[in-house]
Amino acid sequence: MVGSVKEVGPNRFRETFGRYYEDFEVGHIYEHRPGKTVTEYDNHMFTLMTMNTHPMHFDDEFAKASEFGQCLVVSPYTLALLIGMSVTDCSQKAIANLGMDEVKFTAPVYVGHTIYGESEVLAKRESKSRPGQGIVTIVTRGYNQDGTMVCTFKRNMLIPAKGQAVEDKVEHY
Repeated sequence: MVGSVKEVGPNRFRETFGRYYEDFEVGHIYEHRPGKTVTEYDNHMFTLMTMNTHPMHFDDEFAKASEFGQCLVVSPYTLALLIGMSVTDCSQKAIANLGMDEVKFTAPVYVGHTIYGESEVLAKRESKSRPGQGIVTIVTRGYNQDGTMVCTFKRNMLIPAKGQAVEDKVEHY
């Protein structure tokens, strides 16, 4: 369970994150906190790091002439932010991300927006080829500070059963 504690010795406890396969329940919704207020630096840095040269993301004068009237936050940043927000709750113990589907950007994100995320468990099944592991399907939704949905996507993750995670095999975790 996310943010749980495990005993590692007499009077000694270690914080742990993520969920084992058994901890996921279809229909459960996990709210991801804290939120993140997007800064101009975030938008410019991500745009430059990914070599996205569209001026809608960094040229105020260009963006003023658009229907939005201001720069848009580059959409892959919004996606990456929501994936990151969901890690401690959903995929901290994951063996692999198996894929994403149905990525949709449903409203613009601007500098100054605060993004919050949530993930709903859609399905889970034990792996047929990898004993002690299962495939979990979630849909993650991102909302801005006004509650407007700005992004949604489905993700399939390979999740270990209890006792099968890498952290269960490494002494310092």
